[in-house]
Amino acid sequence: MSDGERLVPGTARAQRSPTVETVVVVLGVFLLQIPLGLLGLTGLLVVDPVVFAKPWALLTATYAHAGPGHLLGNLLPLLVFGFAVERVTTRLRYHGFFVVTGALAAIAEVTIGSVLAFQPRGVLGASGAVFALMGYALAGNEVADWLSNVVGVVTDAEWVGTALVTLLAVGIAVALSGPGTALVAHAAGLLLGLFAGRAKLLHVRST
Repeated sequence: MSDGERLVPGTARAQRSPTVETVVVVLGVFLLQIPLGLLGLTGLLVVDPVVFAKPWALLTATYAHAGPGHLLGNLLPLLVFGFAVERVTTRLRYHGFFVVTGALAAIAEVTIGSVLAFQPRGVLGASGAVFALMGYALAGNEVADWLSNVVGVVTDAEWVGTALVTLLAVGIAVALSGPGTALVAHAAGLLLGLFAGRAKLLHVRST
């Protein structure tokens, strides 16, 4: 950060942590799933191919999880990358980014994922949004800026940078996704995060 560039006082650093707030909401929804599960109503929280029949699921599915292992597997990277991203943005932008990328990743999974799997797929969990935070943290920093400048020196073709970012997203998503995970949602979330990070979409700075 240059001497003439400082974080705006209204950013998340000067306020309550949106990452901690997100963790609290995720844990709250997980507790809510217990009675819903006993009543056989957990499906109300899941995004499935009939998206418009349950529009609220685009929100609830991002915070709901299939079990303790699934929950823990998302909370740990959420803390790591969430704290990194919240340092450069506001609570409103952070939460908006989390909700929107989570919903878009879920839609990608139930559409593209269903086609690739040759069967309808439902999805729930914060991993799409967490991968988006990961992508933003990876792309929205000085090292990423330097790499972008190097690519710009080698070639001025914009599609090269786009192709590299896309390949990076798919590669990381595959490497970090195990059997039964929402691979398409992971890749979509990471791709959204990488492009948002390159554009510094969440950054709030004053000069």
